[in-house]
Amino acid sequence: MKKQEWELDASKLTVERLIGYGGFGVVYKGLYDEKEVAVKVFDLRDEKKNSTEVVFMQEVSIWCNLQHSNIAQFIGAIKKNNMSKIKIKCKKSVRLPILGCCIVEEYVGGGTLQSYLSKHTMKKKLPLDTIIQLALDVAKGLSYIHYNKIAHRDVKTENLLVDKTGRVKIIDFGISSRGLMVGTNGTMGYMAPEVLSNQSYDHKCDVYSFAICLWEMYTCLDPYPEHISSSRISHQLYKDRRPEIPKCCPRALSDIMKKCWDVKPQNRPEMKEVVQMLVAIKTSTKRRL
Repeated sequence: MKKQEWELDASKLTVERLIGYGGFGVVYKGLYDEKEVAVKVFDLRDEKKNSTEVVFMQEVSIWCNLQHSNIAQFIGAIKKNNMSKIKIKCKKSVRLPILGCCIVEEYVGGGTLQSYLSKHTMKKKLPLDTIIQLALDVAKGLSYIHYNKIAHRDVKTENLLVDKTGRVKIIDFGISSRGLMVGTNGTMGYMAPEVLSNQSYDHKCDVYSFAICLWEMYTCLDPYPEHISSSRISHQLYKDRRPEIPKCCPRALSDIMKKCWDVKPQNRPEMKEVVQMLVAIKTSTKRRL
């Protein structure tokens, strides 16, 4: 079988320690050719094996073609037949060689945006210029993704990483897709109404999700602390529900939230327009200083 361009030399990869969990496996910190990397390992042991392999190949096919400063760099991937060549230095190995396959990506050392924001929950909120810059990073990354005719479909603060300089980078393209889509894919609380109602939808679902993330950036709070789930809240109730915007939120910022989480996808702006709106706020803020 011909080797794909994205296939890595497994013997150059060393897995060092566990750093997180995902829907299809676990994430480790490691070294590839002496460079720090994150290793997303897909678990193929259970009954979901076939669907997991599909997700793996779909994520690889999309992520390997994306190059942007606000998207974590895709380095390559390793198929199941080469997993045994990986060096393992974890204290508690999860028998990586038999799990199946993995994606090797840029290691972003600052953790998730969710954890970053949680540190400010009980403290003084983030300065407006910091909020705008975080939002701009996400908006630019999504604008680039949409320009390439891709919908991320699972935009949330847990899938946004912050590097040591404060830059935000988008990760996790496991359910990303092109064209019109159907199905309730994503994370409850971030899913647009049209996604939850099983209608066909497009990339505008990401615009809705961005609005929820923007609300989180401003408040540093959980938008739905009661942990809503599809079994506990009807679509009709969810369709009209949004986090409450604090009265102290600048009008220009709250306007972006409201436009982006409009119930009608066609009324939501494109992410490139959101970038322009955020740049305008950033410019006006600098003028006042």
